[in-house]
Amino acid sequence: MQRALSLLGPLEGRLMTQIWSGRVSEPFVVRDVLALTPDLAYTTVMTTLNRLADKGVLKVSKGASRQAHKYRAAGNVSAFLASSGRAEVDRLVARYGDAALAAFAHRLDRLSPTTRQALKKLRSK
Repeated sequence: MQRALSLLGPLEGRLMTQIWSGRVSEPFVVRDVLALTPDLAYTTVMTTLNRLADKGVLKVSKGASRQAHKYRAAGNVSAFLASSGRAEVDRLVARYGDAALAAFAHRLDRLSPTTRQALKKLRSK
């Protein structure tokens, strides 16, 4: 989980730790998270949850008028890391083009057969 949390801001990571660890039942509302983080203001938690939803880490369903928004994790920690990794690779290829792809190929050539097999399994998910 530490790798995933390192990709988020401190407050985002703090809230996602609660969510990914199952301390918050899904779907949840702001007050459910606030109960676990009483030192934070309601608006701080609400804003952070909305930012996580904007980033695709959370999914939000907007209730009827006057009903609280309900949130749920868009995926587990592994799914978040996979999605973040793909986005990072896309950024590197967009920035460095074929040089990035050549660097990836060079790195793949140095992997052990066991690691290559594990990567093939990850890729198929």
